[in-house]
Amino acid sequence: MEKQPRLLASQLFLKNSVFEVLLNGVLLTWKEIPANKKVVSGSIHHPIKGGTSHSVSVSEILAVRELDVGGGTNDDGRWQKMPQKLTEAYPYAFTVSYVERARQHRWRCSDVTFHCSDGVLRQQWIQTIREQLTALTSRPKHLLVYINPYGGKQQGECIYEQKVAPLFACASISTDVIVTEHANHARDHLKTEAELKKYDGVVCVGGDGMFSEIVHGLVSRTQRDNGVDQNSPEEKLVPCSLRIGIIPAGDSQPMDVCSVHHNNTFLRYSISLLGYGFYGDVLADSERKRWMGPARYDFSGFKTFLTHHHYEGAVSFLPATDILGTPRDKTRCRAGCFICQHDGQLYSGDSPEESKTAPDVSDREYEVGWGVVRGKFLAINAASMSCACPRSPMGLSPAAHLADGTTDLILVRKCSRFNFLRHLLRHTSKDDQFDMTFVEVHRVRRFRFTPRHCQNDSELDLRENGKQLFSQICRDHPACSCSPAYSSWNCDGEILPHAAIEVGVHCQLIKLFARGIEEQPLFEDLANPQCAL
Repeated sequence: MEKQPRLLASQLFLKNSVFEVLLNGVLLTWKEIPANKKVVSGSIHHPIKGGTSHSVSVSEILAVRELDVGGGTNDDGRWQKMPQKLTEAYPYAFTVSYVERARQHRWRCSDVTFHCSDGVLRQQWIQTIREQLTALTSRPKHLLVYINPYGGKQQGECIYEQKVAPLFACASISTDVIVTEHANHARDHLKTEAELKKYDGVVCVGGDGMFSEIVHGLVSRTQRDNGVDQNSPEEKLVPCSLRIGIIPAGDSQPMDVCSVHHNNTFLRYSISLLGYGFYGDVLADSERKRWMGPARYDFSGFKTFLTHHHYEGAVSFLPATDILGTPRDKTRCRAGCFICQHDGQLYSGDSPEESKTAPDVSDREYEVGWGVVRGKFLAINAASMSCACPRSPMGLSPAAHLADGTTDLILVRKCSRFNFLRHLLRHTSKDDQFDMTFVEVHRVRRFRFTPRHCQNDSELDLRENGKQLFSQICRDHPACSCSPAYSSWNCDGEILPHAAIEVGVHCQLIKLFARGIEEQPLFEDLANPQCAL
């Protein structure tokens, strides 16, 4: 890394000690003067106990401001009254607010206050730091904020006013705030009314549903403004220029988005997981038991495991053959991921794979570059990220990447309940969950699924309208040992209305206010007690 030129260097007073404070274009650093040196200010001696050093990235500084020394200081949340002699020796002070990493991978806002004897020196420090903050092109200046008033146990507005708004104000970020009044309010407003050119990003205060609304609204608006037909699965979508987030951190993380189509009709965008079979059945069953609250997911998961339904069909896919990384190489996607950078640049051009359209089912075996798998499946999953969580520390696909233009297609063929249980248990450990004869995984750019009993539109319509007698009988009689003909697609927690779908990955279509995964997630530590000690 190239050494940054020093912008400022001064000896400033902090917490009863004198520190050497340095500023360059990347870092603000303050270090205690060594113990063998004593700094004299008038009749005041300052013995130094050690060489404590701290540094903060300039990009993580929120603001800098003057401070009235006579009124005291407020370092690290503790009110400190300066002694009279020190006040006289260091009558000028300024406070730097910055982001600090706390325990359990949490971030918090902290303050550090420096004292100096010269008012001109104080102004020089304040002006120089502000100039560096202004030069941060990735930092937003004006944001559009959507608040779900029913989010956070109906405390959405209160959470924003108490937690988020003060941070924006501290960082000199102006906002336009919209409190949503009904479902899809944010999505529809972004698609039609929002003056997007005024903003540097869109932020939501809410849950997964609100985030999904913003993604769909912003992506749809971008395509409309650029004349892109969303209903065509072959269209290359235009990346969104605005970043998306909940609480911005002043940086940028690109992310892939999957478009889902049925018969040349756009259905939905997917960010994380598409699941057919097991995960689709769990979601569909849990939706009928919302009265149970969060416990419905455990109940539906156990019930779905016991029913052990499998589904027959054909999966065709376009492998990503010109990229770095494979689903089983154990390379984790982290901040500054080289694979995402390399493959993203590769995909930004006109990749030969990109132009290959999906052939008809009957011809797919003979299409150059496309693969096809026919059979009976317990689960078909497409993971665009690892999907790690406390219950699955490594995720459904540990080596999946956020922004490499691919999704990991995981096919779990029909097997015994015991073997399927073994597969599910692998998600709770660090063992290779793909190392089983009935499981295969492919890193793909596109894929298409056609159920065996869904070869024409008339049969599909019967299924969608609930008129197919066989499936209805099985739903009405849970004790029946027959498997239903169709499952449901779980698209990021939403049920799709069609079983036959075509999916395409759009590389780095959106950007988030985030920095990627900076270190090992907490739930990975929990899965490996030795790492947590």
